[in-house]
Amino acid sequence: PINYQGTEIKINEPFKRVHMVDAIKEITGVDFWQDMTLEEAKAIAAEKKVPVEKHYTEVGHIINAFFEEFVEETLIQPTFVYGHPVAVSPLAKKNPEDQRFTDRFELFIMTKEYGNAFTELNDPIDQLSRFEAQAKAKELGDDEATGIDYDYIEALEYGMPPTGGLGIGIDRLCMLLTDTTTIRDVLLFPTMK
Repeated sequence: PINYQGTEIKINEPFKRVHMVDAIKEITGVDFWQDMTLEEAKAIAAEKKVPVEKHYTEVGHIINAFFEEFVEETLIQPTFVYGHPVAVSPLAKKNPEDQRFTDRFELFIMTKEYGNAFTELNDPIDQLSRFEAQAKAKELGDDEATGIDYDYIEALEYGMPPTGGLGIGIDRLCMLLTDTTTIRDVLLFPTMK
């Protein structure tokens, strides 16, 4: 185990794995496994006082908002959260068993994301559709949304084999291992402004 800011982190035990929808249901009682319209999801969000942004155009956005509002803060021990909605995973391949979700996971420790991994989407038609949704979200005020990368779409049209990617928060991992609360203490070349 590692002691981080007075909390024992059990990295020597198997990490918990939970689908995003199951984690939400466990904490809030809301069952997003049920098929529902965007209006129904927004009504549930209003009832639970979850802020709904103008650019939330799919149920998946509401699911992600619930996760961020209620679940993230409870993820103290290492936990793999998988099954992110397509709406918030524009580059990840859809899960073949439930097309509303993707083959993606994130690792959380002490309420923070330490890693993000997914099977890369290699279907140019699906990718273009998701880029178009991102562009629309950007127009509606989503600062994190991107535009359409036509060069990438063209590259996909030539063909891309099944691929996966993993991003690890090295700075956060260093903070955890050194029991540090500020990222500046672990950066190799911190800049002072």
